[in-house]
Amino acid sequence: MIDIHTHILPGVDEGASTMEDSMKMAQKAVKDGIRTVVAAPHHNNGSHYNYKNNILIQVSELNRQFEERDIPLTVLPGQETRVYGDLVEALKKDEILAVNEGDYVLIELPRDHVPGYLNTLLFNIQVEGYRPIIVHPERNEQIIEQPNLLYSIVRNGAFVQITAASLLGKYGSKVKKLSHQLIDANLVHLVASGAQKSRGLNLKDSCREIKKHYDQSMVYYFSENAQYVVEGQALATEPPQRVKKKKVLGIF
Repeated sequence: MIDIHTHILPGVDEGASTMEDSMKMAQKAVKDGIRTVVAAPHHNNGSHYNYKNNILIQVSELNRQFEERDIPLTVLPGQETRVYGDLVEALKKDEILAVNEGDYVLIELPRDHVPGYLNTLLFNIQVEGYRPIIVHPERNEQIIEQPNLLYSIVRNGAFVQITAASLLGKYGSKVKKLSHQLIDANLVHLVASGAQKSRGLNLKDSCREIKKHYDQSMVYYFSENAQYVVEGQALATEPPQRVKKKKVLGIF
């Protein structure tokens, strides 16, 4: 398996605090069947600023440490950037780190709202040749209340990654319900852990949850899309639909 969103780099944000914490996360990932992870430290979120060149150096060192300790895990570079008005300019200046230095960019929304300029920004990001992935929108307060905001975002060309823990109810029943509704509406393209020191990987368990409520083909769908992201290939997609306000049997 590939996890396209982790906070495995030591000492840079809410993820691993030390190199030993990174080792523990890596060993757990390998035990769960994960062989490749993307290190995506927070950037420009008001608390953490992790710049492209620094991340590349830290990823290289972490891979060296894994090799020395015979941990069969590969770390690829990435960055979880909080959305802001000058993001396109930062991309032009080569200040933003796309996943594996390709063209997929992980973008985080504020916790409590969706910026009014978001669709214009996402369009301009695509004009520059990048493919935006909105990370964990199921935890955004405005999207929880107005989920069809995400429909217009996806319809206009962006992709969506939800957090494995959301599917497992670890952020509450409302977030779990929305996560399933978004999958039903073809508004989710990827599932990742967003793993931090205080938040486990959960990816293996989320695969079981997806298989339980959908089928194995949906597990393959998300797994293959993770592979496509790190390889810079086009993602598999289905036509987005508006979210229907209905319960999914068996999960509430």
